[in-house]
Amino acid sequence: MGLNAKQLAQCTVDFDKDGKQSGYFNLPLSVHDDAWGVIRVPLAVIKNGVGPTVILEGGNHGDEYEGPIALGELIRDLDPGKVAGRLIFVPAINLPAVLAARRTSPIDDLNMNRTFPGDANGTATQQISAFVNDALFPMGDAFLDLHSGGSSLDLMPSSVIEPVADPVQHAKNVAAVTAFDAPLIVVIDNRGDHRTATASAARAGLTVVGTEMAGGGTVSLDALDICRRGVRNVLSHLGVLPPEMAAAPRHEQRLFELPGSDAFVLADDDGVFEPFHRNGTMVSRGQPAGRIHFLSHPDRKPAELAYAADGIQYGRRQPGRVRPGNCCLVVASPYGGSLK
Repeated sequence: MGLNAKQLAQCTVDFDKDGKQSGYFNLPLSVHDDAWGVIRVPLAVIKNGVGPTVILEGGNHGDEYEGPIALGELIRDLDPGKVAGRLIFVPAINLPAVLAARRTSPIDDLNMNRTFPGDANGTATQQISAFVNDALFPMGDAFLDLHSGGSSLDLMPSSVIEPVADPVQHAKNVAAVTAFDAPLIVVIDNRGDHRTATASAARAGLTVVGTEMAGGGTVSLDALDICRRGVRNVLSHLGVLPPEMAAAPRHEQRLFELPGSDAFVLADDDGVFEPFHRNGTMVSRGQPAGRIHFLSHPDRKPAELAYAADGIQYGRRQPGRVRPGNCCLVVASPYGGSLK
C-alpha cells in the first residue's frame, strides 16, 4: 500500500504555532546524482489569534513572476500582530519549474496545474500537488492562486472566478474576486478541465480567487502593482488583515468570460504569427485576427485567421513562431450569466 501525501512530506514549520515561521516542506526525490535527496519547497506560516486560514500559492507555473514576488514581500514585511487567523504561503510551489523558469517541471515535464488532486505515489509534480490537495486544503478556508500568462501568453491583468455549482460558495468566490480590484474579472473554466489547483480547492469547499497578471515571461510593473494591492485587499475582505490594510478601489471592474472553444484563435499552420490588434481591442466574430507568415516560402501567401467570438482581445501569444494547435489569441466575451 502506498504512502499518502502527509506521510511523504517533511515540514519544517508548525502550522499551529503563533508568530511567523519560514521553512520548507520536503518531498523525496531520488535521481542519478542524489539518491536520497528531496525537493525543498519554500513554505511560510503567519498565525495570530482567531480567524480564517488562507492559503496563498504562487509559482504553480515557474515562468509566472508577479504572484511569487508579491507573496515574498508579504512574508518578509507582514507584522504577525496584524493577522487575525492564519496565512499559509507557498510562493514557489512548483519549485523545480520555478528554478528552471519553465511552465512545466524539468523533472517529469508535467504541468502542475493539470495534475490535481495529485498522486502521493506518483511523479515529483504529482506529489507536490497531492501535498497541496491532501495536506494544505483541509486546513484552509480560502485559497489564492496567483498566475500570469507565462512565457507563451500576454494576458490583460485580471482576477479570475472559478465556476462552481453551489450558490453559496459561488457568492463567496465572487465577493472575494471582486475585492481583489483588478481591472477585469474573468470567469475561466480552463476548457472544462477539473485538474487545476483552483478547481481542486473549490471541490474542497474553499473560497477561491485566481488571477492572470500579464505574462510574457517577464515582470509587468502595472500587473505587479495590481497584484500587491489585490492580495492585501482579499485578505482584508476575508478578515485576516484589518480593513485599513486594503487599498481604496481603483478600477471600475468589467466582467467577462471565456466563451468555450470560441475564445481561442488557434494556428492551423507552421510559421510566424502576426496579430492585427493589441490586447484590450474590441473585436467581433469573423473579423480578421492575424495571419501566419511562411518565412521559408516567401512566395506563399500568408494564412489569415479570424476571431470566433465577440468581445475583447484578452490575450495574445508571446513567441512569434507557431505550429498547428498553438493558441495565438484569446477573446473574452461580456459575461452572460448572473453573479448572484
